[in-house]
Amino acid sequence: MRLIIDMQGAQSSGSRHRGIGRYTLALTKEIVRQRADHEVLLVLNGAFSDTIEPLKAEFSDLLPADAIHVWSPAVPCSAVDPAHDQRRIATEIIYEAFLASLRPSAVLVTSLFEGLIDDAVTSIGQFETTIPKAVVLYDLIPLIYKDIYLSNPPVSRWYHRKLDHLRRADMLLSISASSGREAVDHLGFPTEQVVNISTACNAEFKPVRVTNARRKTLETTYGLDKPYVMYTGGIDHRKNIEGLIRAFGLLPKAVRDRHQLAIVCAAHEADQQRLEGIARDAGLSDKQLVMTGFVPEDDLLSLYNACTLFVFPSWHEGFGLPALEAMACGRPTIGANTSSLPEVIGLDKAMFDPRDDHAISALMKKGLADDPFRKMLTRHATKQARKFSWEQSAQAAWQAVEQMVARCEQSATRTHAPQPPARRPKLAYLSPLPGARSGIADYSAELLPELSRHYDIDVIVCQDEPSSDTWVSANAPLRNAEWFRRNYHAFDRVMYHFGNSHFHSHMFDLLHDIPGIVVLHDFFLSGIVAHLDLTGAQPGLWGKTLLTDHGWRAVQERFQASDSANVVWAYPCNGDVFRDALGVVFHSRHGIDLAKTWHGDPATGEWSHLPLLRRAKSFPPDDGKSRLRRQAREALGIGANDFLVCAFGHLARTKLNDRLLDAWLNSELARQPDCQLVFVGQNEGGPFGERIARRIERAGGRIRITGFVDQADYERWLFAADAATQLRTKSRGETSAAVLDCWNAGLATIVNAHGALAELPDDCVIKLPDEFSDDELIGALERLHRDAKLRKTLGQSGRARLLAHHDPRKCADAYATVIEASYNKAQGSLPSLLERLPALAPQLAPVDAVAIAQSISRNFPPKPRRQQWLVDCSALAEMDASPAQADPRGAFVRHLLLSPPPGVHVEPVVVNSASTGLVTARKLACYLLDIVDDWAEDGEVEAWNGDQLILLDKASDQTAAILLIKAKMQIHGVFAFCIGDELLTTKRSNPKHFENIIQMIN
Repeated sequence: MRLIIDMQGAQSSGSRHRGIGRYTLALTKEIVRQRADHEVLLVLNGAFSDTIEPLKAEFSDLLPADAIHVWSPAVPCSAVDPAHDQRRIATEIIYEAFLASLRPSAVLVTSLFEGLIDDAVTSIGQFETTIPKAVVLYDLIPLIYKDIYLSNPPVSRWYHRKLDHLRRADMLLSISASSGREAVDHLGFPTEQVVNISTACNAEFKPVRVTNARRKTLETTYGLDKPYVMYTGGIDHRKNIEGLIRAFGLLPKAVRDRHQLAIVCAAHEADQQRLEGIARDAGLSDKQLVMTGFVPEDDLLSLYNACTLFVFPSWHEGFGLPALEAMACGRPTIGANTSSLPEVIGLDKAMFDPRDDHAISALMKKGLADDPFRKMLTRHATKQARKFSWEQSAQAAWQAVEQMVARCEQSATRTHAPQPPARRPKLAYLSPLPGARSGIADYSAELLPELSRHYDIDVIVCQDEPSSDTWVSANAPLRNAEWFRRNYHAFDRVMYHFGNSHFHSHMFDLLHDIPGIVVLHDFFLSGIVAHLDLTGAQPGLWGKTLLTDHGWRAVQERFQASDSANVVWAYPCNGDVFRDALGVVFHSRHGIDLAKTWHGDPATGEWSHLPLLRRAKSFPPDDGKSRLRRQAREALGIGANDFLVCAFGHLARTKLNDRLLDAWLNSELARQPDCQLVFVGQNEGGPFGERIARRIERAGGRIRITGFVDQADYERWLFAADAATQLRTKSRGETSAAVLDCWNAGLATIVNAHGALAELPDDCVIKLPDEFSDDELIGALERLHRDAKLRKTLGQSGRARLLAHHDPRKCADAYATVIEASYNKAQGSLPSLLERLPALAPQLAPVDAVAIAQSISRNFPPKPRRQQWLVDCSALAEMDASPAQADPRGAFVRHLLLSPPPGVHVEPVVVNSASTGLVTARKLACYLLDIVDDWAEDGEVEAWNGDQLILLDKASDQTAAILLIKAKMQIHGVFAFCIGDELLTTKRSNPKHFENIIQMIN
């Protein structure tokens, strides 16, 4: 289980210095200690910047640094100001989305009733409702005494809104049985959803000897020169300090004159004057009532241990921690017989009616004048205090959270049991269609009819060729991209089929603006990205994509390479697709392996593997006697008894057509007049294709290239062939549809174990090694020529595999499962958040919209992304290009741009004109790398947890602007590293020295 604990109870201005703050910190520490196999993440509010580092320090020995996350609200957003209403609602949605982005099994909110007068933000059910949420419940005193506490309309409005959030909690962890009963009695909470985890006091509250010198200090500091009765807690209506003072005045004069009454808490001047007036009316002298004001923790411990009697007269408490602290110090303690205090004090003889001054006075007198009674209270205090511990509270909290998660999972299983939907969800399906020369178009033609059993589909196309698909014409409206932009809200689901061709060029921007599921038919999308840039459709796109996905070395190669095709081959340029997609579907595990290599491991469930589909056709068996086979051979000019080997698909270096040609020419088949080799597909138009064509021409008439064939001729070649080959190298992550076509036709097929082909079952193909030799390929060809039985066995096995795993109906069912799972998971994701916020837009002032946008940006880093090293180049930016290049700092930056550590993106930055933040310095980087800069755009820097700010000299490290920027960034886990001046000198400007500096930073 992954439990997230919201720590704002230890941060907010209203709670951090009070009991809630201490409770939050102590309970959380013990929960962390008892986590066992569970994972605990802490979430802090970055608006309380002065609390971040102290809280991180509190847990430095208990949790790894990366288990503490900081989020940023859109500030200001306090509830007391109605002008903040829409911003606060938006920020609550962001808050819940941030928690959901950490993928918790459960969330524990340590203090829900926050944010009235500061920028604490808590909420439940504003955005995400599936993650189980528990709330620590301290009390419902304002609700019970609303005439006292909720007479102020803004306060009442805030409190009742928080009550509404509380009602949506899945579990309440009450700090006492009494406060738990309040939730049942006043909010109607089911008893099984309220668990008393109780409270404890911190270990420093214990019996200590108060020396005479220490007593003298207390006397001097606070005026306590007699034995005293002590109260601490706070000044509030329900605390009943007034009754305590009156009761003290009712003590017999002899008892009263021997004691003082110490009210130990901070007090406003008006409260102090009011209470002193009550004391005078009760007959107390000036020195008999001592109001200490705020006392530090050390003094509080001494005051507890030195008191003669501790009295807690409150009408109503959530727990009554001061009473427990006094007992933990071994002091005789009496208190009110209401709310939670009986369970805290645990002794009927020590209880009184707080609304009866005489009852308070009588028990106080007994505690002061009756030595046996006071000794009994002392013995009981020590015994009772041992019943409360943070260990027990944390254990109870873990048990409650585990029960909550189990109950919610059971409920979700019942709720989400498979049921026929009331209607088919509306699906926007983006793909080319037949009519376009695209394998993905043919794929969609087979998938759409079966997928329509699950979805009401509109097909979004962007192709000049009219669709020739009869099912689409009859069943699915065809829409263009512009229509889809205007009407995307009409769809429940969106599905993009991406490939590396111009048929998909419109999808990048659409996916960014309208997220959906992506089926990635080609892992490398660099061809279409480069095409969009070089044709002027999207100038600069390739350079920007290379920089974001692959870094400055890739950019330099793009502008300095003698053949840009090599750069297209080297870098996939698909990062935006992964960042924008709700989920990505691959047709092979090889595609997933490539994604892991380039982008790291995904979050669970974001990447899926579904087999490539192919509808089984009624091809005749390969026995040489079928009428269709004979007709196909007659139409194609193939002899009835010829042995025909076909390689299906357009010719290219990656298809190893030259290796097949070599093997054929060196095999016995080339010398057999009845053996033919046919490349069924379009020849490559460059030098490779020309060389292949010349060699075939010299070889004679039994080898040929068909050129592009239509579907009818393609199927004729499948009918006619005896065997097939599908060879690959330098896989782009694609999956061979041609292999499925060969299986469909019952053809024995030779492949090599490269990319997705390596995943094919060994009993369905002849599988050569990835780096096969000519002799191995020759042997496979000759073996199939000689062994008709082997050809038949492989053909039958391949066809059986096709029927079992690639049937369109089964694949469509699997697609529906993946689509629904991805969309369910996306309910707590950034795209879902961005869908929710536009509803608030009409009510947002521009300043609110900016604050919300900044909050979203800070809280949701792009994924996948690389760690950023932000290199402050402010001094270099003030130089001309040549001096900057010659400067040792410039040489170091150039080295870093071209040789960053693995997984690091280097971004040169400068301080902005307002000295409040950083902006990128990409044009400066272009100068340092001697490349053109017309593609580069500079803008505000965004940094996230784990990034580094690198300063190139000590002078820049101490500027006011950098100090401010560092402080802001460090809150969010961005660390600063200053390279000493002595490390970057002309004499030490060499790669080896620079690598040592990089190692130091790492």
